[in-house]
Amino acid sequence: MNWKDIRNQKWYPYTVAICSGVILYMFLNNLSFFFGFFGFISKYFGTVILAFAIAYMINPLAKLVQRVLLHKSEQDGWGVSSLIALIIVLLLFVLLGVSVVPQLVSSIRTFVDNIDTYVETAEKMISELGLSQTEFMQNLIESSNHLIDTLGDLISKNLSDILATSANVGKSVANFAIATVLSLYVLAEKASLKTGIRRFLRAILSPNMYRSLGNFYQKCDDILIRYISCSLLESVIIGCSNALFMAMLNMEFTGLISVIVAVTNLIPNFGPIIGGVIAAFILVLVDPAHALIFIIWTIVLQTVDGYVIKPKLFGNSLGVSGLMILIAVIVFGKIFGILGIVFAIPAAAIIEFTYNELLLPYLENRKKNREASSPAQ
Repeated sequence: MNWKDIRNQKWYPYTVAICSGVILYMFLNNLSFFFGFFGFISKYFGTVILAFAIAYMINPLAKLVQRVLLHKSEQDGWGVSSLIALIIVLLLFVLLGVSVVPQLVSSIRTFVDNIDTYVETAEKMISELGLSQTEFMQNLIESSNHLIDTLGDLISKNLSDILATSANVGKSVANFAIATVLSLYVLAEKASLKTGIRRFLRAILSPNMYRSLGNFYQKCDDILIRYISCSLLESVIIGCSNALFMAMLNMEFTGLISVIVAVTNLIPNFGPIIGGVIAAFILVLVDPAHALIFIIWTIVLQTVDGYVIKPKLFGNSLGVSGLMILIAVIVFGKIFGILGIVFAIPAAAIIEFTYNELLLPYLENRKKNREASSPAQ
């Protein structure tokens, strides 16, 4: 009895279903073990994995530079194109930092300069409520002293944790710098890496399986690249539109708030809400009227984004239902944190594509073959 005969047996699908259920149960029951394994891999290979991820995201920009700026073929000028693409990305990060840091410092300075105004506003509210200002200030001073003492005790007790966290932040920055440099080598060796992987897969897979795997990878790659590029372009459009609107009304902290809105817009569903709340809180400290106008503008902008900008950019290429997106955001956010939330939509698109284009046709064809072979038996 060969493998095809085994698959046509009536007990085969039930056996596969039972084994799949057992595997899923074992996976969920030992989730901490798998997370520990991923943590072990991340500890020793995290920098390398990050380098490949950076190279993967820079690769489309390098192709664009090679084709548009250098007018080179796929084999010529790839190393220079990769270097130019990496420099462009780093310059964008530098420009982002230059635009955000001064605005952040300015917002802190404005907050400190306006403390007297905030105190006067609080005193007016106290007078309107009929409370004693002396008693209120005394309680405020006592609460402040208690807060300072508590904060001092907290810092002294957790000084080692604070130092360890600071060291981890510095280590993360160093790892990111190393991964960025390593990603340039990964891009430079892209052709040889692809050749090696293809030779290995051809050696262990049948021709049909190799073609199917290649088509599956190409589809997943198209989904990820389109999602990343369209999401970045959408965030740039939202950030620039927000900056233009705030500049027209001469609102405060235009650069800082526009960057916050653009970055949080990368988070599906909940990102615009988070960005709107943060920006409104910054504005309400300076001008509550501007904060109210900004909230109204954010609602209008996100409505236009949802019904005009996003459909024009993404089209129907992802083809993921709203329910699937919400489920993916919740599940992947719980498992992988902020990165899981950011990449929940392409992950949902890949899962839905795998189910509709691979799993269902396979099950339907297998059922047809079994039904066709049943009369002969």
